[in-house]
Amino acid sequence: MKRRNFCKNAVLGTAGFTTVASTQSTPQPEASTPTQPAIQWRMATSWLKSDITFNAVEELCQRVKVATNGRFVIIPYPAGEIVPPLQVFDAVKAGTVECGHTTVLYYLEKNPTLIFSISVPFGLTTYQQNAWLHYGGGLEIMHQIYADFGIIAFPAGAVGIQMGGWFNKEMNRSTDFKGLKIRIPGWGARVSSSNLV
Repeated sequence: MKRRNFCKNAVLGTAGFTTVASTQSTPQPEASTPTQPAIQWRMATSWLKSDITFNAVEELCQRVKVATNGRFVIIPYPAGEIVPPLQVFDAVKAGTVECGHTTVLYYLEKNPTLIFSISVPFGLTTYQQNAWLHYGGGLEIMHQIYADFGIIAFPAGAVGIQMGGWFNKEMNRSTDFKGLKIRIPGWGARVSSSNLV
């Protein structure tokens, strides 16, 4: 088995997916032996080192190391150390890094259906999303979509849906949002901006 080909492209994602591995080859399981070479990957992330999400990524990488008796080590890098935070997907696709941890909210222009690998505004809760992915065929569907990019994605954390907000006045209609500066990514931003005409 060619381990280097196994993960020419990989992306891990929070709020949804951890993408790992190129679809160019399908690895076959092998018995782990002390003679196998150790594997070390670099993981680009979209998170600052001070971000709690980066802490979760470090924990994920530590668990992989422990589970493989140190034979598979993933080193996570904060946003900007390898590539800018919004270029993790492309870095994995291009093979610049072996894997990444990001959210597809930043990449919906590539294919809007990627949103279903995480959450849509007013959509499923985290429990419902995980049930759909793992028991409702969602993961298989998402693998087909990611395959178009030569990437395999796996769920690797969830921050839940982002909707609503905190305002110093009551919001009753879309026109109440005019003139406000709101930080909201992905579909939520598209839905909000399309209603603010």
